[in-house]
Amino acid sequence: MKIVIAGAGEVGTHLAKMLSDESHDIVLLDDSPEKLSKISSQVDLMTITGSAHSFEDLKKTGLAKADLFIAVTPFEERNVFACSMASYLGVGRTIARINNSEYLKESYKTKLKNMGIHELIYPESLAAKEIVASVKQTVTRQLIEFSGGKLILMGIKVRKNATILNKTLQELKLEDHNISVVAINRDNITLIPKGHDIIMDGDIVFFVCTPIEQQHIFDITDKKVFGVRNIMFLGGSRVAQKAVEKLGDNYRIKIIEINREKCKKIADKYGKTLVINGDGRDFKLLKDEGIDKMDAFVATTGNSETNILMCHLAKSFGVRRTVAEVENLEFMGLAEKMDIGSVINKKLNAASYIYKFTLNAAISKVKCLTASDAEVFEFIAKHDAKITDKPLKYIDFPEEAVIGGYIRSDNGYIPNGETLIQEGDKVVVFTLPSGIKKLEKFFK
Repeated sequence: MKIVIAGAGEVGTHLAKMLSDESHDIVLLDDSPEKLSKISSQVDLMTITGSAHSFEDLKKTGLAKADLFIAVTPFEERNVFACSMASYLGVGRTIARINNSEYLKESYKTKLKNMGIHELIYPESLAAKEIVASVKQTVTRQLIEFSGGKLILMGIKVRKNATILNKTLQELKLEDHNISVVAINRDNITLIPKGHDIIMDGDIVFFVCTPIEQQHIFDITDKKVFGVRNIMFLGGSRVAQKAVEKLGDNYRIKIIEINREKCKKIADKYGKTLVINGDGRDFKLLKDEGIDKMDAFVATTGNSETNILMCHLAKSFGVRRTVAEVENLEFMGLAEKMDIGSVINKKLNAASYIYKFTLNAAISKVKCLTASDAEVFEFIAKHDAKITDKPLKYIDFPEEAVIGGYIRSDNGYIPNGETLIQEGDKVVVFTLPSGIKKLEKFFK
């Protein structure tokens, strides 16, 4: 697939790296030669110096023969207009990054499609959704719902008191409880487990289950769900503001923001939220504002190191739930080692959303997992797809991937070797990066 990306910022360069690994033909357009020079030394792609607002520069990228155009510059107006221009020049599909939720209203989305903007991505809103989910589900590192919660994937760090420690998956027989273990992250290495594999202290284990079985997973991992009422945000970023908006009025929320003007705007916008103007790295300020009485602490400053360290500090004050926005991918492992409750990354969220448009299969959901280098897909089984040919035990499925569950007629199920996937089933597949392209032939 030929893909043109406009914008060599963090999201654009991450996408370019990820998609070039899948052997796509990538062209990256940006008006900064320095940014393009840096990424071209790391990734095998074509770079073009130019403006996303110039017909002539867009033509240089070969848009007329491209399958996908992704506009992820920092300016939403530029992205929307560039997608419209790209459609006029003949590209197959366009995706625009935005930072204004008004664009997502159904009435406006229709008009935008008429202008040639086929898909919209709002990374800050996606990150905010993850923060809200992390605050509401207090014992998981990551929680993903499929088909409105008919199947659930949970990443849980297993500690020494868990009853499933030091036992093989065969011994545990979790499939008898409609539970499957699809992956184990151990020392930042992701394993696709087999029956003889053992769960060890410190592992992050990814379970797939139906909603009714969640409590059984909490029981065998010795996790106690607790309620969250008081939340402190460090940093009043757009991500923090969207999270506050989504949390609603059921929580007592404090935001500590160092920029006085931003404080005024946030206070005017969210009247029931207490906004404190000050440096959130000041221990005395945190104590004065009652950090020790908080149920959750969410760090969303523009600095990954600050977010990680302040969440670690919040733990020392007794805060039970911490969430850190970590945009530097190299620090994700560090955040995990420091026992941060959940790690949010806008680049991974954006990549997850866009990735499904690059595969030759029907996909309703893709998610890059923050506590793992793997990804989870919700494929839709097409008519005559290879996955529907025979029971799963007879299908030569890639070793790097595993089917965690499937949804049929509004019900979620955990498969076994006798399961026969049917046309229209939504199939939840967990895979390492090396298995992604191999999966296409089973579902296309």
